[in-house]
Amino acid sequence: MSDAAQPTAAEVRAAAEAVKTALDRHLAAVERRSGEDDPDVYEAFNELAAAAEAYDELLYDRYDEVTPFEIPGAEEALPPYQGPAEPSALSVLIRRDYAVVEPQRLLAQAARVEAAEDDDAAESDRLAGTVPGALGLLFGEFEPDEIASRHKEFGLEEGDSTLWVTAAGEPAEPGEWLESPFDQPDAQRVVCRFDVSAVFDDEPDDELDDELDEGAGLAGAARRGLAPGAAPGLDADLDTDLDFDPDEAVSLDEVDDVEVVERGKGGAGV
Repeated sequence: MSDAAQPTAAEVRAAAEAVKTALDRHLAAVERRSGEDDPDVYEAFNELAAAAEAYDELLYDRYDEVTPFEIPGAEEALPPYQGPAEPSALSVLIRRDYAVVEPQRLLAQAARVEAAEDDDAAESDRLAGTVPGALGLLFGEFEPDEIASRHKEFGLEEGDSTLWVTAAGEPAEPGEWLESPFDQPDAQRVVCRFDVSAVFDDEPDDELDDELDEGAGLAGAARRGLAPGAAPGLDADLDTDLDFDPDEAVSLDEVDDVEVVERGKGGAGV
């Protein structure tokens, strides 16, 4: 930054005074708060965060110094809940990110599903030969929660995920929001949220992760009616009847003796 663009000492001093004023307002709001989610405290917090950030930037630009504290950004906090006291409806918004780390495994699993559904389909009409087509088949066949618990079987790796529960006064009419289902929700109607991200892991513990994965596999087997230790494939019989390696690309002509897999509810194709 050039000398001409640097803030003046007076500007830095004024920013420091603004922080002091914001601190006094925040303390006063806390002292007279009316409840856990007092809107005055929330507003004072945001003002203090903004003043501190402005002061920190000016201090660094002018003197190449920083403050010894960090205030989380106001956009990272949810505002106080302002929805209905007794909501008669709610929406659950879930986002899960995955990386496709083993495309051949994904394609092989999709080929199993497609072969089970329609043995007589022409090869040119099959969807399992491409990653987008394979994803459409798998997400159409299995519930999202099952894919989340078995993502490694499908060649996927988990990324960040978040779940928001938002309150509504009345249930939506059928088809009302289907054209834009993921519009930004009203933050003041968020009842609770749960975030999962590697960014929260200060010291990843591989051994603990392995134990959790093993426990999740046993729980998933129990939910699907499999004995603990049984192969958690598409079906107990599928794992033994199919004679190709899911890690390798397999010609669809080589897929035979596949038992029909029951479609889960809500499995709309893409």
